[in-house]
Amino acid sequence: MPPDDEGAAMAPSRLDLFLGFTRVAAFAFGGVLPWARFVVVERRRWLSSEEFTDILAMSQLLPGPNIVNMAVAIGARFRGPTGSLAAVAGLLVLPVAVVLMLASLYGRFAELPAVQGALGAMAAAAAGLVLAMAAKIAEPVLRARFRVAAPFVVATFVAVAVFRLPLWPVIAVVAPLSVLASLRRR
Repeated sequence: MPPDDEGAAMAPSRLDLFLGFTRVAAFAFGGVLPWARFVVVERRRWLSSEEFTDILAMSQLLPGPNIVNMAVAIGARFRGPTGSLAAVAGLLVLPVAVVLMLASLYGRFAELPAVQGALGAMAAAAAGLVLAMAAKIAEPVLRARFRVAAPFVVATFVAVAVFRLPLWPVIAVVAPLSVLASLRRR
């Protein structure tokens, strides 16, 4: 259920899930997670920041796109399998239509220098969105469990960003170690 703190919303209906994830999709091309967090945590208050981070962590470990995994998990949490379907449908309907249209236009105008320049600028903006989301996700985890979490955050960043190790082997090592460290702390 949603958080019990002040301002917490009622459990969303299937239509709420569909419309909420349609809103995420409508405003989030190239940066879905920041918008998903904004809609789910800040605007609708369906989840607390910590709950969102926990679901995101689980979603990243599962095969498939993180945001689709999150939509499934959030929809299922509130309305079971049909809630999952509503959330995923809301997430996918608009982008699929837009991507089909853009693919058609790109096929026609891809060689224009203005199109190439626009794509480079969009890549830079997407990188900024990823960094902003990483900071928002890390903040509640580090605030609540700094001594346990910080070494794993740093180790994962160094392994993947600095040493350019593949993500899956890093997760295969870091995830069990972080769980053990968390259990030992309790």
